[in-house]
Amino acid sequence: MNMQIQETTENKLAAAQTEVFESGNEMAAMAAAQINYHMMGYFPITPSTEIAQYLDMMRTRGEHDIKLIPADGEHGSAGICYGAAAAGARVFNATSANGFLYMIEQLPVQAGTRFPMVMNLVTRAVSGPLDIRGDHSDLYYGLNTGWVILTARSPQAVYDMNIMALRIAEHEDVRLPVIVAYDGFFTSHQKRRVHIFTNRETVQAFVGEQAPEYPHVLDENNPIVVGAYMNGDDLMNNHFQQSNAMYRAGEVFKEVAEEYAALSGRSYSPLDLYRMEDAEVALFLLNSAAESSKDVVDRLRARGIKAGIISPNILRPFPAREIREALTGVKALLVGERADSYGAHGANLTHEVKAALQEIRGPQPIVLSRIFGLGGKDYYADDAEAFFALTIEAMELGYAKVPFDYYGQTPGAEEQRLQPVIAPMNGDSFKSGLITVKVDEETSKLSVKVPPMRALAAKPKRFASGHGACPGCGIFPALELFFKGIEGHVVTLFHTGCAYITTTGYPYNSHKQSFIHNLFQNGPATLSGTVEAFLEKKRRGEIEVPEDFTFVMVTGDGGMDIGMGSAIGTALRGHNLIILEYDNEGYMNTGAQLSYSTPLGHMTSTSGVGKQQKGKAFHHKDTVQMMAAAHIPYVFTGTEAFPQDLVKKAAKAQWYAQNVGTVYGKLLITCPLNWKSSDKDGENIVRAAVNSNFFPLYEVEQGETNITYDPEAKKKQVPLSDWLKYMGKSRHLLREENKEMLGEFEKEVERRWSILKAKHENPLL
Repeated sequence: MNMQIQETTENKLAAAQTEVFESGNEMAAMAAAQINYHMMGYFPITPSTEIAQYLDMMRTRGEHDIKLIPADGEHGSAGICYGAAAAGARVFNATSANGFLYMIEQLPVQAGTRFPMVMNLVTRAVSGPLDIRGDHSDLYYGLNTGWVILTARSPQAVYDMNIMALRIAEHEDVRLPVIVAYDGFFTSHQKRRVHIFTNRETVQAFVGEQAPEYPHVLDENNPIVVGAYMNGDDLMNNHFQQSNAMYRAGEVFKEVAEEYAALSGRSYSPLDLYRMEDAEVALFLLNSAAESSKDVVDRLRARGIKAGIISPNILRPFPAREIREALTGVKALLVGERADSYGAHGANLTHEVKAALQEIRGPQPIVLSRIFGLGGKDYYADDAEAFFALTIEAMELGYAKVPFDYYGQTPGAEEQRLQPVIAPMNGDSFKSGLITVKVDEETSKLSVKVPPMRALAAKPKRFASGHGACPGCGIFPALELFFKGIEGHVVTLFHTGCAYITTTGYPYNSHKQSFIHNLFQNGPATLSGTVEAFLEKKRRGEIEVPEDFTFVMVTGDGGMDIGMGSAIGTALRGHNLIILEYDNEGYMNTGAQLSYSTPLGHMTSTSGVGKQQKGKAFHHKDTVQMMAAAHIPYVFTGTEAFPQDLVKKAAKAQWYAQNVGTVYGKLLITCPLNWKSSDKDGENIVRAAVNSNFFPLYEVEQGETNITYDPEAKKKQVPLSDWLKYMGKSRHLLREENKEMLGEFEKEVERRWSILKAKHENPLL
């Protein structure tokens, strides 16, 4: 973070503070760094990804000692954090949307076993369809996890709440994990003036030392069992205690907030009340929307309308008593929610507010519920005016005309129905008749003949023009080249990732044939269901097709990390499909974070290069060998720099997928934006990767390894440095001070190449 710093003395009673101009994500990272947690297990997902990136940048400068552990997915990151908490460590995490849902089964475990931690939930729409902008649909899934939930309306509140959260979590009467929730992009990325403590010692003194008396698994003198199986009677008691702790957390929040106010000069009550002292109409809004509505309240007040805003600073425990007190005298209330509880005639907070009001003796406000702002749909002053108009109308009528509705939806119009830009293309369009695949009777292997590449140039592309990939992106040249070797009709499934996002911006898409999207962690399983449905419907005679489809799942951007379990399961079951990975050596769709395929020492946004670290600290994952170990019939590697080799392998892949079982292929592709390389050098880069033996071209057919291009035999071998020099992300490895790391990288590349040659020469290996 390059913070704009200015000393402030705004409150002489408060500790020394500094004024900065930063975002919510930066402030979450700053609070974590000043606390100096022991660990953070993380996995990137927009819009929370920046938190880990900022912490990595700060770590390279020696500004904290937090151990950052890159997980293979959000479920793994939650497990890392839980394990560390069970060991008595102070633990931090951040996530959003489907990532939060992926880890959600771990969250009640942590709460139920009473291990504190702090997690920032940067709220975002839960797909599907996919939308990466902010609403509260993820937050609402967390309401029943047993975690204390604080809500932050501004970057200042994000900083302050993160500091208070750890005190609350570790309080002897609470001992529960805490979520700090704030709005994705509205609060996470927009910069505001924020006051932070000048000295980290101030923060650490406020948070205090960990209480030594609480059990953890590293106490050799007092061994414990964490999460022992319980029957009903014991579980009832456990949850009763947990429930009491949650309600006690509400009182502890007030105590901690009062102490924090004395230190910082900033106070936080359970409810943020704006001009509610005599309000007759009010809005109940979470986070940033509440801030956006306050100017409207002032304008209504100037017109003599007694309007006000209620926004909770804490959602769990729910501040029911404070809400009842705040609504005394209010005649109409609109609860605006950025999520729905489908079929419940109002979302979660609407019903919780209504339940709280049941205990009022005497007149109760008329309650309206509106769903708004989904998927990051902007909320303006005019929208607040419209909400207040509804409450005023209800007050005057004495009832709500429409108690529950959506706000901001637009009806479709038949005359605006989109028409296809190009005519649909069937399987015959993609048959060249130029590729032949036969089984060699002597070897039982496939014999493939492909024409010169210029002969395949007339074969139509599988993707239409107009996709949004970056200049020089290697995804589509590699995919199109692969599909040159595939004849007939295909059904593709794309994981979330750059290839998916850049080809399917609703209402347009670049796919010429049937396409499915599903999440990183479940793509192979999803397509295996599609394949089996096709085969079963064909067996029953419910569909008639002239030939079998080819089913291809395209993954990349780290999809073979979080999706590895699903891929292995699919492979072991042997479904008739191709898993095709484009490897750009990182999570490029979320901002170039390291993935397990990132090579040793390479720089990413979560493996920075500086005084304290020199890029990624461990070697890249050999996914090809892992998939080959599943004993599937065909595994291969390829690049656009060797087109004949790749087209042949594609033809083999299609035959095996249609006739035997699962196929896996890995394509090395360039990402100029995040590799910090020239747009025009894509082919040269992947060629150098092959010729340096970093990315060998080979296949494993029916368990036997065959190197399809040997740089040594071709006298084309180059040193690893010839590949590394092309890319800004790896050029630092060529400096003298990084000689040792380069040597370790070279040694590992040579080791893997030697093993591959041994397998090539010995079919039984």
